[in-house]
Amino acid sequence: EFSQGGDKDKAAESAKKCYDDAMAVASADLPVTHPIRLGLALNFSVFHYEVLNNPEEACKMARQAFEDAIAELDNVSEESYKDSTLIMQLLRDNLTLWTSEGEGEQ
Repeated sequence: EFSQGGDKDKAAESAKKCYDDAMAVASADLPVTHPIRLGLALNFSVFHYEVLNNPEEACKMARQAFEDAIAELDNVSEESYKDSTLIMQLLRDNLTLWTSEGEGEQ
């Protein structure tokens, strides 16, 4: 967040690789409604939006995570239901904000 120029680009590239690796593991090992997987999607989508300045990818990622989780909402375990639905709400809030900002710029 505080790096400049080439250092910022290197840091962003390194962080993106870590996020990509984490998403691959989460996708393989965790259900779409798991709070850790949803939280990772939330954070990675914000990273795309704020650090990489890629609102299209941010929205795509957040929307996919939200829609996948909605489709499996009946299968959420009782212990993670609250956490999962809270993160889903944050994903939806970001989507609403990001799409309204995009419309304002056009």
